[in-house]
Amino acid sequence: MRIKGIRGDDAHPVSKGYLCQKAGRLAHYQEHADLLEHPLRRTPDGSFVRVTWDEALADIAQRLIALRERHGGRAFAFYGGGGQGNHLGGAYSRQLLKAMKSRFVYSALAQEKTGDFWVNGRLFGDQRCHLTEDVEHADFVLFAGTNPFQAHGIPNARDTLRELKKDPARTMVVIDPRKTETARLADVHLQPRPGTDAFLLAAMLAIIVRDGLHHREFLSRRCTGFPALEEALRSIPIEAFVRRADVPLADVERVARGFAQARAACVRVDLGLQQSLHSTLNSYLEKLLFLVTGHFGKRGGNNFHSFLLPILGHTDERNTRHPRTAHHGMYPIAGLYPPNILPDEIQHEGEDRLRAMFVDSANPVLTGANTAAYERAFSKLELLVVVDVAMTETARLAHYVLPAATQFEKWECTGFNLEFPDNAFHVRHPLFPPRAETLPEAEIYTRLLESMGELPRTFPVLKRIAEVEPAATHPFGFLAAFAAQLAAKPRLRPYAASIAYRTLGPVLRTARANPERVPPAATAPLLGLTLDLANRERAAVQRAGHRGNRLTLGASLFRAILDRPEGVLVTRHTFDDAWSFLRHADGRIHLDIPEMLAALRALRDEPEAVPPLVLLAGERRSYNANQIFRDPAWRKTDLEGAMRMHPDDARALGLVQGSRAICTSDTGELAVTIELDEALRPGMVTLPHGYGMRYRGGEPAGPQLNRLTASEHCDPLARTPYHKHVPVKVRAA
Repeated sequence: MRIKGIRGDDAHPVSKGYLCQKAGRLAHYQEHADLLEHPLRRTPDGSFVRVTWDEALADIAQRLIALRERHGGRAFAFYGGGGQGNHLGGAYSRQLLKAMKSRFVYSALAQEKTGDFWVNGRLFGDQRCHLTEDVEHADFVLFAGTNPFQAHGIPNARDTLRELKKDPARTMVVIDPRKTETARLADVHLQPRPGTDAFLLAAMLAIIVRDGLHHREFLSRRCTGFPALEEALRSIPIEAFVRRADVPLADVERVARGFAQARAACVRVDLGLQQSLHSTLNSYLEKLLFLVTGHFGKRGGNNFHSFLLPILGHTDERNTRHPRTAHHGMYPIAGLYPPNILPDEIQHEGEDRLRAMFVDSANPVLTGANTAAYERAFSKLELLVVVDVAMTETARLAHYVLPAATQFEKWECTGFNLEFPDNAFHVRHPLFPPRAETLPEAEIYTRLLESMGELPRTFPVLKRIAEVEPAATHPFGFLAAFAAQLAAKPRLRPYAASIAYRTLGPVLRTARANPERVPPAATAPLLGLTLDLANRERAAVQRAGHRGNRLTLGASLFRAILDRPEGVLVTRHTFDDAWSFLRHADGRIHLDIPEMLAALRALRDEPEAVPPLVLLAGERRSYNANQIFRDPAWRKTDLEGAMRMHPDDARALGLVQGSRAICTSDTGELAVTIELDEALRPGMVTLPHGYGMRYRGGEPAGPQLNRLTASEHCDPLARTPYHKHVPVKVRAA
């Protein structure tokens, strides 16, 4: 069987049948020449030979145990998870960290969002207090550093943007140095100089406070620390900051006043702010816009949301339980360490350096800053194991490559269910049988733990109880036995996911048979999560249409998730519920974050340095995605991933449309093709992400843009790379 066509599901509780063009081309993910089919071991000459699963896992297990005994948990790290939009496997892969006594998790999220998570922790009391924005019901929407027309990130993005555009009673503002597709629909487009977002946002906040437009009642009742913040904002030299951003002062005042005076306003940001200069400060300032004006915890404002599948932790650096890295002394944020520091941690001279890694559903050699540094570092690892669906650039450096089933060949889900007041969850059913010897991550990691001796290969008592007919629908006898087993053998507690997978998993069934009749065994850990959600958010789960008492509500929710392949609402909150998410003991938002107020004050004395050209690395375009589309044939346009440049800059450099050129940074250089684009500000150029893969082992298809980015060019607090502000030079080839 093959994918013949893809369309949206009208019954889906969020998309309502909406489909973006990347999703519409997922056949290029499922059917390409780089897909893996068998476990592979790299030989000394760099080639790969096919091995059996038993051979691969036995050798990996032996080497991991030896490494743990000689060097302890600090020698091992895990990178990735969820790179295919697959998050169910994370419940199983993280168990390996427990077995290795390690807490070192590196992730693409820590290359994008950890500054944002850090600010959330200080403002709201927990780094898991993540926010969403009610764009659909806002009168005034501010998009900053994001282009949802291409990047999406909001429900039914293009339809929602068009509704905003055609409603004269609503206002859309875009802050972006490019005149993006979203900016073309906006009522106001502020086009600042790249890297000056903090100056512009600070000026807007200062205007709001200067003009008395801050929401005094909200600030008094819901927040603490406003006097210190107000003092800092009143000292902002508004005109100088706006001049630094190089946008019209009248437009900035219009936007600031309009946002503050709107009935309901919200802010949506993305990597344009979060991977640019002052990235953590940017995350603080954008949140202050809706907090200082009281556009929070209301319809049409910014709000918290519930979680079913946890994708974040809370790891405040002031808690000494969380280990710092050997070389940089870096702490985790939301349980994650930043990829920027990883090459240095591997090449660290000390005995406590990183020596072994698992990389799962990720390709950091291409996606992490400084590709050359990753290549050097990964070549020095004593053991590198890659779990993926394709032979990636990272996999080519691995000692073992373990083939995972694709997201259409196994039970899967995404943890990015981030909506409020209604939140949904979607377990995707398999459409095809797994290819050749591929396995789902649940099976891969469970087998590895068994090979390491961390897990028994059978649990006869639990298996016998699970096989009793009611266990799949009313699993309380099983759960009691499960809890007793873990209480009797505490060392097994970290492996609860795999134990549930081996015992409850095989007896699970769904109301609608899936085409391959594969039991949803990998979903077994979701039962614990639904029980927990029902306990925490009982009223919201019931409002979403699920029935049951304190004991049965979570099991009812679990059944609904399995039985509805179109997805299901899991919580329906009221806006008053927003305040129950706060985690500060006093139940208030803490506005005065000393580190951020110091960074805000430091802006006044920051010297102004304008590079000849600034590269925005990782532009969202029509035909770029992440690393899941390896075959360049999926692209209908922009086959080379051209460097976009303003015509004035091209003329000054003697370049024209289609010119071949060399782009050079402090880190490396790339050959590029020039595309003229008047939508850019002069002085900036752009390159897309999602290119540079060596499809079928050939030459890179498009720019490997992280040949140009530097590990050390990053935010000092969260180590988020400044991908959106890379100083470069361009010359004719």
